[in-house]
Amino acid sequence: MQRRFFVLSSTAMAVVASSRSSLAHHGWSSFDESRPLYISGRIKAVKWQNPHAELIVTVPADTSLPADLARRTVPAQTSPVDGPRILAAAALPRKRGDWTLELSPMTRIDAWKVPEPKVGDSIAAVAFSFKDEKGEAFARVEYLFVGDRIFGLRSSPA
Repeated sequence: MQRRFFVLSSTAMAVVASSRSSLAHHGWSSFDESRPLYISGRIKAVKWQNPHAELIVTVPADTSLPADLARRTVPAQTSPVDGPRILAAAALPRKRGDWTLELSPMTRIDAWKVPEPKVGDSIAAVAFSFKDEKGEAFARVEYLFVGDRIFGLRSSPA
């Protein structure tokens, strides 16, 4: 009887764990790609792990769009992405404070050779949040700006 309970409990825990991770995982279709956001600030926390790296970035109240954002050259990716259009359309997020930025899977991070950021580093991204930025301050990163480098995280480098 005890062994059966253990097997049932283990199975139940596995189902719960997998359903929670599938709820946490978002495809691109969950995000409002009509309104790219420019999010910049200091890193408060880093999760450099699969299934997606995540950064918590504190966006200060006085954040502004860089004057040259629309003119920056974006790297080629294996998926077709209209980078110049996305950068030109970027707006500031309505919410300030802490934002969770979901990056790509670690295999793609490694392919781009993105350096692991540290707490306290300044970072910027153009990302997509949920429609009308409802709910949590969460966004999926399209372009990550680290120093003078730009990484396109939709797909692998071309």
